[in-house]
Amino acid sequence: MSTPPVILLLSGSLRTGSSNESVLRTAGAVAHAGARTVLYDGLAALPHFNPDDDTDPPPAAVRELRAAIDTADAILICTPEYAGTLPGSFKNLLDWTVGGTEISDKPTAWVNSAAPGRGQGAEETLRQVLGYTGATVVEPACARIPVDRAMLGTDGLITDENVRRQLAELLELLTNPR
Repeated sequence: MSTPPVILLLSGSLRTGSSNESVLRTAGAVAHAGARTVLYDGLAALPHFNPDDDTDPPPAAVRELRAAIDTADAILICTPEYAGTLPGSFKNLLDWTVGGTEISDKPTAWVNSAAPGRGQGAEETLRQVLGYTGATVVEPACARIPVDRAMLGTDGLITDENVRRQLAELLELLTNPR
């Protein structure tokens, strides 16, 4: 019997109760049997990236990030777009992964939950930065799934069955690429 895949969920938002986090928490709730999801919650604790600080050992928060990536079998990202690109805090997280090898060849995908016509800048920047990190982007698992606040239940999870089904399908594609 093989071990169940671990999927690291990375939110690019610092906002409490963000729709990006709701997407990821819902993905965790609908993950296929046997898969285990881990929502990374250390974004706010990461220091500003400075190559001089990327030492051995790196700062504790960076060690924790890299360990979370290293132990994951795959990564799912959901990030907002600010000023036409990734939020600075999430770009900072990605900058800390360039110096390590943990993300190299790691199956990675994202969900763009922005309203139609929005979010392309974050998606383009994410694709570019992931190229620098060496992550393996699983294209069929990358999706645009617009999420409206009206879709959220009182528990913060998405109640729309179509969205829940789409999230379950992309997690399956991420961990079992065809």
